[in-house]
Amino acid sequence: MADNNQKNNKQQPQNTNQLRKVRVEKLETLQEMGKDPFQVVKYDQEQHSAEIKENFEKYEDKDVSIAGRMMFKRVMGKASFANIQDRDGRIQIYVSRDDLGDDNYKLFKKMDVGDILGVKGFVFKTRTGEISVHAKEVTLLSKSLYPLPEKFHGLQDTDIRYRQRYLDLIMNEDSKNVFVKRSKIIQEIRNFLSARDFIEVETPMLVDNAGGAAARPFVTHYNALDEDVKLRISLELYLKRLIIGGLERVYEIGRVFRNEGVDTRHNPEFTLMELYQAYTDYEGMMELTESMFRYLAEKVCGSTTISYAGTEIDLGKPFRRLTMVEAIKEETGIDFDEVATEEEAKKLADERHIEYEDRHKRGDIINLFFEEYCEDKMIQPTFIMDHPIEISPLTKKKPSDPSKVERFELYINGWEMCNAYSELNDPIDQRERFAAQDALAAAGDEEANHTDEDFLHAMEIGMPPTGGIGYGIDRLCMLLTDSAAIRDVLLFPTMKTQKDQ
Repeated sequence: MADNNQKNNKQQPQNTNQLRKVRVEKLETLQEMGKDPFQVVKYDQEQHSAEIKENFEKYEDKDVSIAGRMMFKRVMGKASFANIQDRDGRIQIYVSRDDLGDDNYKLFKKMDVGDILGVKGFVFKTRTGEISVHAKEVTLLSKSLYPLPEKFHGLQDTDIRYRQRYLDLIMNEDSKNVFVKRSKIIQEIRNFLSARDFIEVETPMLVDNAGGAAARPFVTHYNALDEDVKLRISLELYLKRLIIGGLERVYEIGRVFRNEGVDTRHNPEFTLMELYQAYTDYEGMMELTESMFRYLAEKVCGSTTISYAGTEIDLGKPFRRLTMVEAIKEETGIDFDEVATEEEAKKLADERHIEYEDRHKRGDIINLFFEEYCEDKMIQPTFIMDHPIEISPLTKKKPSDPSKVERFELYINGWEMCNAYSELNDPIDQRERFAAQDALAAAGDEEANHTDEDFLHAMEIGMPPTGGIGYGIDRLCMLLTDSAAIRDVLLFPTMKTQKDQ
């Protein structure tokens, strides 16, 4: 069996090359006849497949003009059937020698699956009841020189699907629908925020100081200024400058870049949305988040109850709220409110075989406990609140407990879906926390923040009380499209470059 598989693998490229050679020869023949399809500059595509099918009574016996890729062809002597695939789906066409004439019908018979055609004709139903277009004119708009994957099994190789997304979109309707749905998700986010008087803005991608998150940045060199710059890892610090400038409610949906690993939920470049609202706090951000997730589920999925990998998730009920310490206590019995020192926290970590670094403080240990014991238990929507100050350098302290901050993360399906703060607006406190981050960077932490003097200057001008939040748009799209991996919702995910053999 192995020998047969190896033989088939060797034959496949050879067969493909032979098929391509035949198609190139067909193209050359057309060009010699003065019928080069690549000289066609436009085509009047007046209808799409779904429009015709959904409005058959309107279009029956009426002339239409459609265009798309031929995905199937069956020649039966003087008449043929084919399927044309456009943006919305597929529709059958009926092509006969009597309608096209001998020469044009001969040309049609030589067209290949994968070719892009324009078809003019009238709409009718076949004897089997299939809505179709009776072709009066067929125009070859583009010649496909490379054969499509085998039609009965589609394109199933995930590596090829990610590397050659164009083939995936042609062959797999489910994949195409994911990206149509992704576009709708982003559009509905914009609609929701516009109704709340937010304005959309754009901020720099190339920055001197990549702050606002704990991540290693990509570094590049700006030749014109002869300076090293970084690709942004978050949107936070520039959006806060706009709050200081008086815009009050701002958001940005944009790419950020983190020099980290690739797995089912992480890609080095991904789409982040951050929003900031003056004169509110993290409680206001919780209300906004819960309302927005419920709104998106209704608009995009048609219900506040969704299914992910067979698990029902209810976005209609009030989201559960727990502090990080309460969540840990619920799963382990350990109450970190009773753990006063770094030494006690590390001793508990040793007892539970939780690995940590020498530089880690009490708050870091608490976070490690949460990640180990709690994260994957948060299937239904749960707000985890009041994080340790050590892991939240840009967040306001809780007045009732300065060891914690007014921060929350939303977890659904065991995933962190967003991260929100009552934003720190005290420039003196912010400078002290930047100094602590600088010390971590000096000790070798490549994900630590660095002091940003321009941002501190802006804060000294005066920043109002503000609530802020960041959402991973790709992960949200995974949830609402029931997609197993982040690569399934990124049109062109990061892939290791294939070297020529």
